[in-house]
Amino acid sequence: MVRPSARALDVIGLLVRLGLAAVWLVSGAIKVSDLNQTYIAVQAYDLLPAGAVSVVAAGLPFLELLLGVLLLAGLGTRLVAIASAVVLVAFVFGVAQSWARGLTIDCGCFGGGGQIAAGETRYPQELARDIGFLLLAGWLAVRPRSLASLDGWLTVRGPEVETVDTQGRT
Repeated sequence: MVRPSARALDVIGLLVRLGLAAVWLVSGAIKVSDLNQTYIAVQAYDLLPAGAVSVVAAGLPFLELLLGVLLLAGLGTRLVAIASAVVLVAFVFGVAQSWARGLTIDCGCFGGGGQIAAGETRYPQELARDIGFLLLAGWLAVRPRSLASLDGWLTVRGPEVETVDTQGRT
């Protein structure tokens, strides 16, 4: 079995990092451009008290933008990937519970959101998409190294040190 080279894995890491960054930047930018619609989308999930809806609706777009910028720069990649995974799990839970409760809403993940006609829901597609994004975050949490990242430039990598066991074997 042929194992991919470290360079190939670094390229894959770059593509995954930039892809997830694009998701957060696009989603956050759309939401920040219409905070009232974001409020409607968060409220439609019918999970949070009114005061919390306002806080989440106001903060979520900026959190998404922050995650996107950090991933774009490749700064704190593992930590940002874990934070992304937490947010994505919350999104998956939100969509799944809406579907299970029979709510008819648009997720508002990329703008829009709120009540829609029963035949217009797209819960399976939304869940599949978010699980796909969750897989990207998982890749970066496990292997955060990628090309063109601030993490790589800030981390000084010394020469590989060969280890020797107690028997004198390498």
